[in-house]
Amino acid sequence: MFDYRAFAMRRLAALGPRYLPFADVATEEVPLRRLLRLSLFQVTVGMALVLIVGTLNRVMIVELSVPATLVAGMLALPLIFAPLRTLIGFKSDVHVSALGLRRAPYIWKGTLYQFGGFAIMPFALLVLSGYGEAIDAPRWIGYSSAALSFLLVGAGVHMVQTVGLALATDLVAEEDQPKVVGLMYVMLLLGMVVSALVFGALLETYTPGRLIQVIQGAAVVTVALNLAALWQQEARSRARAQAMKAAPRVRFADAWSTLMARPGMLRLLVVIGLGTFGFGMADVLMEPYGGQVLGLSVASTTKLTALLAAGTLAGFALAARGLSRGGAPARYAVIGAGIGLPGFAAIILSSFGVGVPVFLAGVFATGLGAGLFGHATLTATIRAAPSDRVGLSLGAWGAVQATAAGLGIAAAGIVRDLVVGLTPAGNAPQTPYNTVFLIEILFLALAIVVVWPILRRSARTRLVNNPSQSDGRPVEVS
Repeated sequence: MFDYRAFAMRRLAALGPRYLPFADVATEEVPLRRLLRLSLFQVTVGMALVLIVGTLNRVMIVELSVPATLVAGMLALPLIFAPLRTLIGFKSDVHVSALGLRRAPYIWKGTLYQFGGFAIMPFALLVLSGYGEAIDAPRWIGYSSAALSFLLVGAGVHMVQTVGLALATDLVAEEDQPKVVGLMYVMLLLGMVVSALVFGALLETYTPGRLIQVIQGAAVVTVALNLAALWQQEARSRARAQAMKAAPRVRFADAWSTLMARPGMLRLLVVIGLGTFGFGMADVLMEPYGGQVLGLSVASTTKLTALLAAGTLAGFALAARGLSRGGAPARYAVIGAGIGLPGFAAIILSSFGVGVPVFLAGVFATGLGAGLFGHATLTATIRAAPSDRVGLSLGAWGAVQATAAGLGIAAAGIVRDLVVGLTPAGNAPQTPYNTVFLIEILFLALAIVVVWPILRRSARTRLVNNPSQSDGRPVEVS
């Protein structure tokens, strides 16, 4: 008798590595279903980012009539914890527990922070806006409770993502780390897309009660998905627990000094900051630019996020493919930043009558460059770290990347508003936006200049290790 179930499962297993990006990272020891389950923590991170930066941003300003300046301050609060990602990663490297677990306790702590922030957030926002009976409540209660909720969610997101990525790299071999990192970030993008659609559908008819249901539903889903992601991922070991207990204690300052003393590490972090700042400034300006300068409809500008995400996914795929074959991360970082230069140039040219297709091509190119650059620099950071300090290294990457991205978004709005204020009335509407895009081109060019010595050093290492190959293509970080 023909077994339809077994046949269907074989076909699905065969389709996975062929069509799912980075699915070939799976092995018999770490099957694809286990990696996909682990990647659920990235889905919750994406859900939190969409809810805070997208959905609540609009709800607070439009429906709750909260001043835009206050909203911007609340959204910026999670950035306070971005520099602490380095300390979080280090603590997960050296954590001592009776069961030998290092990463799992911190992922669980981060999950609780996320849950607590989402649990109190809707009521805090209603008090902040003075809705209903809250109009008589002291203002400091609304300010403090809303600030606390955003701080808790931000702390949880930074902790879960940093330690979750460290756990993912622990599970696979060193040569497969670029692929598993790419898989994790594909799931982050998918989580953001799906969450945006779900939140939009649920809040299509807005009421305060519906807002409470959506945010607290997100709290419950966060706990459920993170528990599923964490379940049986980190093996318990009494022997490892005894070894961790007997190991000499290492201070964070000493571990950080050792990491920074590694060749090219400080330069790499500077490159990450410059490139992330360069790519990140445009995140809040693409849709307003398309509507105000090019006359695109709301529906058309909304699709720009999907186009940018498609380019980023393509960049992740190309970087993972090249890095898994021995390519140098510095080389792909240069390529990513280099693609961003004509991408932003095309966006600028579109405002001078070149046409919307050129603008769309520029948006896709910037996403492609950002994907290549982000994946390459993250892989370089992992490879540059000692094997027992992956968490610290990932924390350093996350701290610089998150801080630079947040500063880039803030700087973009400030620069645009300054140029608008300084520009005479009736001047071209594209001038404030193009000023920001030119600044992004400058920062990407600086990133290429700073990373170039790393690329040259890796090329020399290649020639020394294999003199018969004279093409100069680098295969190492340093």
